[in-house]
Amino acid sequence: MATLYVENIPDDLYEALRNQAKARRRSIAAEVLALLEENIPTEKELKARHEWVRKLGRLRKQQTASGRAFPSAEEMIREDRER
Repeated sequence: MATLYVENIPDDLYEALRNQAKARRRSIAAEVLALLEENIPTEKELKARHEWVRKLGRLRKQQTASGRAFPSAEEMIREDRER
C-alpha cells in the first residue's frame, strides 16, 4: 500500500479537515482516506459506471411502436388480449 504525504496545506483547509475528522470520530489520516475513497473513482468503479451507462442506452433504444419508453395502458391491454 502506498503512502501519501501532503505539504503546504492552507491553515483554514486543515482546520476544516480537522474539525470534520473530529466530528466523525476519525483521525485526520482516516478522514483524508475516506474523502479520497468517496471522491476519486478507481478504474473498477469507472468500468462499472460505463457499463451502467451502456445498459441505460440499450434500455432507451427499446421503445414501443408508439415511440414512448413505456407502453400505454391500451397497448398493454391489447397485448394481453392477443395472448
